[in-house]
Amino acid sequence: MTLETLQKDMIAAMKAKDKARKDSIASLVSAVKKVGIDNGCRDNIPEDMVNQVILKEIKSVKEQLDTCPPERTDLSEQYQARYAVFQEYAPAMMSEAEVEAFLTEKFAEVLATKNKGQIMKAVMPELKGKADGKVINQVVARLCQI
Repeated sequence: MTLETLQKDMIAAMKAKDKARKDSIASLVSAVKKVGIDNGCRDNIPEDMVNQVILKEIKSVKEQLDTCPPERTDLSEQYQARYAVFQEYAPAMMSEAEVEAFLTEKFAEVLATKNKGQIMKAVMPELKGKADGKVINQVVARLCQI
């Protein structure tokens, strides 16, 4: 996902007078720009950085949804709408089978040690942003038992 795509979609939501969608995309654009400025690449923010920001924002909205009091249905609906919009822009994640295939192919020598900590340390930098950490952890735990 690129920042330009997010900005075009935000403009389209403004023209369609879809306030909830516009606000959600605007918060993504703002977060991406902030990270870009913090990392010194204000003008050309790489796609992987944009994807990391989107995943981080999805995680924070999911936490807001989980901690929202049940009697606050207005907040719950707002968080749910934001979560749905963020999911549209989320990068595709690897499935459990894809993670297992990747690990057995690229990290066979590390997997042979059966040391879960060492395996996770080697694997996480490769798969960060490409697969969910929980899925990676489950696959590594299963491979260590074999």
